[in-house]
Amino acid sequence: MADEIRLSAQTRTEFGKGAARRIRRADMIPAVVYGHGEAPRHVTLPGHATMLAVKRENAVLTLDVEGEAVLALVKDVQREPVRRVIEHVDLVIVRRGEKVEVEVAVHVEGEPAVETVVTVENQTLLLEVEATHIPENVVVDVSDAEAGTQVLASQVPLPTGAVLVTDPESLVVNVTAARTTEELDADLAEAEGELGIERDEPEVDADAEAAPTAGDQD
Repeated sequence: MADEIRLSAQTRTEFGKGAARRIRRADMIPAVVYGHGEAPRHVTLPGHATMLAVKRENAVLTLDVEGEAVLALVKDVQREPVRRVIEHVDLVIVRRGEKVEVEVAVHVEGEPAVETVVTVENQTLLLEVEATHIPENVVVDVSDAEAGTQVLASQVPLPTGAVLVTDPESLVVNVTAARTTEELDADLAEAEGELGIERDEPEVDADAEAAPTAGDQD
């Protein structure tokens, strides 16, 4: 588990858009904590500290809710579409030692064989892991991988204790031959043809074509 993140949480009694705006103006963030059969708790979290905490996917926070320690997994972060400021955070209560299902990012490292292209077909894998030992990512090594190499979900190395939930036959990484210039030009011409785009042919000067060369004049 990464370094423990502790945040102070205050019980929230005001609701609605107006209340949420007032909370955010005070550099706080509205949040809800739920799970394990407990009634949802509506709280406010410190703005800057929360922004830093949720930069990490699947962050597990220790909340100090008025003197009570609550362990919670960041489940959803709602952001304002334009400025991307955090508007609300959903957190689910977890217990140490229990298993949770989370989407974990796929990270590719290494240099494949020359003239190949690496495509990540699945950016994440769904894993079952201990709530307090969620990996930041899983790593696929493509060092010297030749064109035609395919890595399925079942072939991705997982951290100790992690269980794959994603379909084992799902294609995760695909290594293909790089396209040649001729193939790219042909694809472009085909696309232009489908769109009805005609390429401009270079103009030819008819007088220049008809003008005799020095050899013709002798």
